[in-house]
Amino acid sequence: MTDIFFSDGPQSRRAALLALAAAASGVAGLPTAARAQQPPTPAFRPVRPVRIMSPQLAGGSTDAVLRPLAQRLSALWGQPVLVDNRPGGGSVIATLAVVQAPADGHTLGLAINPLTINPSLRNDLPYDTLRDITPITQIGSTTVALVVHPSLGVSTLDGFIAHARAAPGSVAWASLGIGTGGHITGELLARRAGIQLVHVPFSGSSGAYRELLPGRVQAGFVVLDSALPHIEAGTLRLLAVTDPRRNSRYPGVPALEETFKGMAYDGIFGLIAPPALPPLLLQQLHADITGVLALPEVRQQLAHQAMDVLASSPAEFALAIRREIAHWRTVVAESGAQVR
Repeated sequence: MTDIFFSDGPQSRRAALLALAAAASGVAGLPTAARAQQPPTPAFRPVRPVRIMSPQLAGGSTDAVLRPLAQRLSALWGQPVLVDNRPGGGSVIATLAVVQAPADGHTLGLAINPLTINPSLRNDLPYDTLRDITPITQIGSTTVALVVHPSLGVSTLDGFIAHARAAPGSVAWASLGIGTGGHITGELLARRAGIQLVHVPFSGSSGAYRELLPGRVQAGFVVLDSALPHIEAGTLRLLAVTDPRRNSRYPGVPALEETFKGMAYDGIFGLIAPPALPPLLLQQLHADITGVLALPEVRQQLAHQAMDVLASSPAEFALAIRREIAHWRTVVAESGAQVR
């Protein structure tokens, strides 16, 4: 494939983790009205603005999830909580900013799939992914979707594959950047299906849609929540999702896993801190962040972004990161994906 640069479990596990998060935040068992009346008492008390390093461009789907959380944490902590967008390097730039920051709670980072893909894709990482970060909580997971422009004339995954086979190299597809889950999934799909596609990586959703919506790039692996308005408007067609199972909102759309085993993954989306974070500070940050995530209005805002709140413990998030690193090690090797 050619690169053109424009830039286990089931619902029961989630329910259990949500209950743990609610208990940790001290709001478990309270009705909504009672929760709303509880005066917030922060465990962590920052003395200057807190920055959340994001590996994506401003204005994309990650911002739509991070900013409501940042606003609530700012109100809780009495200090500005700023989303600091540092795209580039397949999330390496933003992650390195976290790794090199003082472990005092004033610098956090967003962990998304490139964090767990990079150890298999890049041999020049300036940090050790397992040793040099402190997982705080997995906020939830993202769904990546294969979408196409209507001008391509296909409406199913089988139709897409047949079209690409009939005209090798004629279909360009967008990812949200080198080293993202969509990038590796697209490379693996091409290899598994025996088709030739032209990869066009972008640094986030906004750039991808600038080319997808007018049909200059005919297909893309994008975050489902960011594509929903375009799918509902008919300007993009949804062909498949990367979840282990079908999406409840679009039960008629297949998961890639149904056709190609081993392609499903849960897109991690969580917060990390610098290495050697003191245990008490980790406990305080986790309590405050999961407490905000338990607020009904925050959960509703994230639901609008098609994200169910997970709010895992630090240990659970660390385990999820290890599990995803192992998954991507196998998938990257099979896909043949490279950093160019």
